[in-house]
Amino acid sequence: MRFRAKREHEAFPGHLNGGIAGSLADCHMNWAATHHLMREGGLDAPPCTVTAEYQIRFLRPIPTAGDIELVARVVEAKADRATVEATLSAGGRDCATARGTFVAVKEGHPAFHRW
Repeated sequence: MRFRAKREHEAFPGHLNGGIAGSLADCHMNWAATHHLMREGGLDAPPCTVTAEYQIRFLRPIPTAGDIELVARVVEAKADRATVEATLSAGGRDCATARGTFVAVKEGHPAFHRW
């Protein structure tokens, strides 16, 4: 995924806010998990998934002068959950890494089919 930050996404001029970076990582990893679960489960539509946990590690400030690239990959999975790792890169350098676990939820869960 590529993201182009706007001025309101910056913590200070020219650099992405850490909370925005965390949200981007969480969302992109969640979609990687749900796509994996859909494909592996032979489903016609993506299952509803929620974040069980995630962490982000900042390696350096994330510049906003160009695109910010996020790459996510499933590193472990079961029938109802996937663990995903991601890298956020900008300016030709890795700026942050993230890891999270995402769980498919069933009817009755407050997030079921909210998107």
